[in-house]
Amino acid sequence: MIAIDTYALGALQPARVVEPADAQEVAAALRAAADAGEAIVVHGGGTLQRAANAPARYDVALDVRRLDAVHAYDPHDLTLGAGAGMTVAALDDVLARNRQFVPLDAPRAARATVGGTLAAGWAGPRRAAYGRPRDLLIGATVALADGSLASSGGMVVKNVTGYDMGKLYVGSHGTLGTLVRANFKVLPAPPARRLAVAPFDDDLRERTVAHASGLALEPVALLALDGFREAPGGERPRLVALLEGSDALVERATRELRSALGAAGVAETWLLDGDDATRAFQDLLDAYVALDGERSLTFIARGRPADAASRAQRVRGAVRGAETIADLRTGDVVVRVRARDEAPVELAVRDVLGHATLLAAGTAVQADAWGEPPATLATMRALKAAFDPHGTLAPGRFVGGI
Repeated sequence: MIAIDTYALGALQPARVVEPADAQEVAAALRAAADAGEAIVVHGGGTLQRAANAPARYDVALDVRRLDAVHAYDPHDLTLGAGAGMTVAALDDVLARNRQFVPLDAPRAARATVGGTLAAGWAGPRRAAYGRPRDLLIGATVALADGSLASSGGMVVKNVTGYDMGKLYVGSHGTLGTLVRANFKVLPAPPARRLAVAPFDDDLRERTVAHASGLALEPVALLALDGFREAPGGERPRLVALLEGSDALVERATRELRSALGAAGVAETWLLDGDDATRAFQDLLDAYVALDGERSLTFIARGRPADAASRAQRVRGAVRGAETIADLRTGDVVVRVRARDEAPVELAVRDVLGHATLLAAGTAVQADAWGEPPATLATMRALKAAFDPHGTLAPGRFVGGI
């Protein structure tokens, strides 16, 4: 049995833990909490729990990991329904038997749940090639704060009737409802996969980034890393490119990449294929939420792909010891820092990057996950009030204390 303090968030821990076995039990737990005036927080694998603020009130932990069934998988129609508690790794394994996949790109996929990945609004580095997880979501079942179950979409890829309400809950961090089932459009798996890792000297940085960014055959993921020793290539500045497609396409893309990097002065490019590439790419994803001590914080900021490398460099110049991942295809910049006093670090990172949100933080850190609230905060509060008028669902976790 899992100790109750495992579910602690900030200075709070729940009075009890509920582990429902199906959607009806999830709904019943929410109804009971609402009737009792209790606040409830949903838990899955916990891999992105620090990407939101600690709750203002917290009475019940709702652990959905028993909701791990596959529903209505049709490999021919390229659709699959998954329980919210199913791990992303288990989903990958099911789909791999039919050479299919859903590119969720979740950090710590062996622990991360499908529902938690969606609720956190996670969108990984392959989204430039395949779309965001929310784009592949074609239907969802959600338990609402009053204990009712609501469904939207279905198991049809082309569904244009009514509002696509399922996507409303993606990125809401469990503050509007609890995802219990997600239906996906699945994709045929590429026949070949290769990960290229190219360490470079700092004086070659601009040329390396420029040459790699101008490839005719774009990698499905392309990142410049400084630090993040957990990721492939150690701590040296390096370029990481993921190539996927037919054998012929991957070979052509490899030749073009090596030629471009060679022209930039990069002496060596390491190649990993097949399962080795898959494991190394997962190591890269895991690095996004890996901590470097209990005073460690990791932020992510969205932006333009063309500016990602320069923004990352400005952060490294402004914050001592900052480690960065610059995503040259999506524009994301990930920053990991260690600090004795997190407030100046937050301000420095956000001063350079603008709107940056928290991805991970050590237990000794109390940092604001969101930063400056957006201009749409009043609309967001009205939405919260409409869906959860009594503040049952994770109160205080979202932007502006919603």
